[in-house]
Amino acid sequence: MPFLLSLLLFAAAATNPYDIVIRNGRIVDGTGSPWYAGDVAIRGGRIAALGRLADAPARRTIDARGMVVAPGFIDMLGQSELTILVDPHLPSKIYQGITTEITGEGASIAPLNDAVVKADHVTYEHYGIQPSWRTFAEYFARLRKQGMGINLASYVGATQVRRVVLGDDNRAPTPAELERMKALVREAMREGAVGLSTSLQYAPAPYATTEELIALAREAAKYGGTYASHIRDEGNGILKALDEAFRIGREAGIPVEIWHLKAAGKTNWGRMPEIVAHIEAARKSGVDVAADTYAYPAAFNSFSAIIPPWAHDGGDRKLIERLKDPALRARIRKEMETPSGDWNNEWQQVTGPEAFIVGAVQNPKLVPLQGKTIAQIAALWNKDPIDTVFDLLIEDEAFTSVAFFLMSEPDVALALRQPWVSVCNDSQGASPEGLLGKEHPHPRAYGTFPRILRKYVREDKTLTIEEAIRKFTALAAGRMRLGDRGVLKAGMWADVVVFDPETIHDRATFDSPNQLSEGMRFVLVNGVPVIDEGRMTSALPGRVLSH
Repeated sequence: MPFLLSLLLFAAAATNPYDIVIRNGRIVDGTGSPWYAGDVAIRGGRIAALGRLADAPARRTIDARGMVVAPGFIDMLGQSELTILVDPHLPSKIYQGITTEITGEGASIAPLNDAVVKADHVTYEHYGIQPSWRTFAEYFARLRKQGMGINLASYVGATQVRRVVLGDDNRAPTPAELERMKALVREAMREGAVGLSTSLQYAPAPYATTEELIALAREAAKYGGTYASHIRDEGNGILKALDEAFRIGREAGIPVEIWHLKAAGKTNWGRMPEIVAHIEAARKSGVDVAADTYAYPAAFNSFSAIIPPWAHDGGDRKLIERLKDPALRARIRKEMETPSGDWNNEWQQVTGPEAFIVGAVQNPKLVPLQGKTIAQIAALWNKDPIDTVFDLLIEDEAFTSVAFFLMSEPDVALALRQPWVSVCNDSQGASPEGLLGKEHPHPRAYGTFPRILRKYVREDKTLTIEEAIRKFTALAAGRMRLGDRGVLKAGMWADVVVFDPETIHDRATFDSPNQLSEGMRFVLVNGVPVIDEGRMTSALPGRVLSH
C-alpha cells in the first residue's frame, strides 16, 4: 500500500508540476531570521512550498546557487502614480528589487475635480497625461486596464481633499466643508486607499490645523487605515512636528508612519539620537508609530517649497505673481535670509547655493540647467542666488524640482539602524530612456535599496543582510497590513528577488542619476519574472493593492 500511495503521489506531482522552482538559494525569508539553504516553489502566482525540493517537477527551474532569495522589496513611499502611466514597467524600481510601492504623499492621485486638474495642468502636460479619472476607483481601473510592472497602493492625501473642497486658499474649512472633506476620505478608503497622508511642508498643506487633520484621520481609522506624514518641520522644529503626528495618532486612534525620517539642516546635524529617543518615548507611551528612510544625505523637493508658505496662498499662479511684485519679492527674500522657527526655512538649512542641484524642469529652454547647481546658474545668469531661484521659478511656472544636501551621514546611519525604521525610495519610477530619461532625478530614484545592500550591509556592516531584508519586506508589509506579502512562506504571493549579495550595487550618482542598479538576477511579481537573467521582460503582472 505505501508503494502504491507513492506512485499515486508521484503521478499527481507529474501532472501538476510547479510553475517555477528556485533551487539552491540562500533563503532570507524577511522575518529577520538567519538565512538557510533551500528551494522555493511557485504555483499560480503564490509560493507553494519551501525546503529541499530537489525532486519536485517544475515547468521552469532557476538555479540560485550562491545567491540570496528574498521577498520582493516594498517601497514605503514611492511617487509613481503619474509616471506609471508613462512607463508601466518602471525600470528604475524593478532593477532595485522593488515589487510593491506605496504612494500618495499628501497630494494623492485622487480625488480630482476640474479645478484641481486646471491648476495642475503644467504637470499633466509635462508627462503627456490626460487625467481621465476623478476617483480612486476610476484611477485604479485605468491601471488595471493598462497593466503595470509592480504592485501599487495609495494613500488619500489630506492636501488633495482640501484642494478639491477649498482650492489652494489659506483658510479654514467651514463645518460643512469639513464634512465634505471627511466624506471624500471615506469614499477613498472604500475604494481602496490604505490610509490618510499629509505632506505638511508644502502649500496648501501648512494651512491645515492639527484639529482638521485629526478629523480626517478619524475617518481613515474607521476603515483600518494608517496615517502617514511628511511632518510639518524636519529641521529646527522637528520635535514639535513629531508631537503633532503623535497627537493625531492618539486622538484619531490610528497607526502613524513618519516618512523619510531625518535631522534636516546643518544646525540639526547630530540630533538624530534625540529624535530617536523622542520616538521611542512615544512608542513606550502606546503610540503605534514607526518611520522609514531613503538613507541618502540629500533631499529632493519641488523648488517652490523653499518659499514661505504665505506666498503660496491661492496656488502657483499667485506665487508667480508675488515673485514678480518688487515689494513682495523683497519680503520673500528677507524671510528666506532670516533664520526662523515659524516655518521650515530650507534656504537656511543648507551650506549655500552650491548645495541645490536642479532636477526636473518643464520649460524646454531650461533643460540645459538640469544637473547644475544654483551657484552655477547664478554665475551663468550673472545674478544673485536668491534672484536666480525666483526667476527660475517664474520661467518654469513653479514646476522646478531640486536635490539639496541637508543631512549628515552619522544621522542617516543611526536612523537606518532603528528596528522600527523601514525603507522608502521617495522617488517616482523612472527610466533611462524616453520622456522620463530626460529628467535629472535624485539618484535614490534608481539606487536606494541596492545602495543600502552595498554600503550599509557589505561595506560598512551597519546592518546584517537579514536585518536589511526585514526592513525591505516584512517590517514594511506589517506596517501596511499586507498580510500576504513580505515573507517567503507557503501561501504568500510570490513577490521574490534573486541577487548576488557580493555584487549588487547602485550606479546612479548626483552627476549622472539615470543609471539602473546592477545585481538583480531575477525579480518576480506575483510569480511572473519582470527581471529575468538580469534583463527586463515585457511582463506587466503588478496588481492594485486595495485596502
